[in-house]
Amino acid sequence: MKKFCLLFITILLLNNTSTLKAQISLKDSAAFAGLISLSYSFQFSGGDMADTYGNNSTIGPSFLVKTKSNWVLGADLNFIFGNNVKIYDQIVYSIAPLDGNVISKQGLISDVKMFERGFSTSFKFGKIIPIFKSNPNSGLLIMGSVGYLQHNIRIEVDNNNTPQLMGDYAKGYDRLSNGFAISEFIGYIYLSDRRLTNFFAGIEFSQGWTKSMRDYNFDTMKKDNSQKFDDFFGFKIGWIFPLYKRSPEKFYYN
Repeated sequence: MKKFCLLFITILLLNNTSTLKAQISLKDSAAFAGLISLSYSFQFSGGDMADTYGNNSTIGPSFLVKTKSNWVLGADLNFIFGNNVKIYDQIVYSIAPLDGNVISKQGLISDVKMFERGFSTSFKFGKIIPIFKSNPNSGLLIMGSVGYLQHNIRIEVDNNNTPQLMGDYAKGYDRLSNGFAISEFIGYIYLSDRRLTNFFAGIEFSQGWTKSMRDYNFDTMKKDNSQKFDDFFGFKIGWIFPLYKRSPEKFYYN
């Protein structure tokens, strides 16, 4: 994920050096633009999601098209990661019921770690409502999305020496689930003539209707056939690289 983020930023910076000198002024009028962004959010879990996981974070890219009438639409991809797996003890004690110490194939106590992992992808649509007359391209940003959500427990053991939690056995504990999802965002977006000082920030609500993709959960000794309602609430911020249509009549130099 770190390599992906570094590559994403490098490409945008290289492109910026060649396009910075010729651009329209956003103070003149609302503009048609492509908006490439990289965002981060911190989310609080709710619904059925809160039974398995604690709070998490997301990071990912998006591409939006902004029309001259300030409508926006596009798509995004977010990677989900967290360190709080609330059913850690339940899983471990199902393997080692006496003391919770999982034994490796060498007869040693294994260091078992569990993490929340997942991703979401969606189609987004919304509207920018200007607040200040000095910039008709910035203001209140209201967006909604429809898409897909998937999440699971990532289980790690030192040196991969614990067969009870490896391969197909790990699938019996990982709670892999996916399904339909929607989200709602309200915040502020700022677009300026300087391509490196564009951002958005706000509050996002997400809901997902997911089901388990595993045939059987080893720790509960049964299959989970129930429909889950996964709920998130969080704060989201993103850096935007705008792609404006060049104007043949005016040139603005930074």
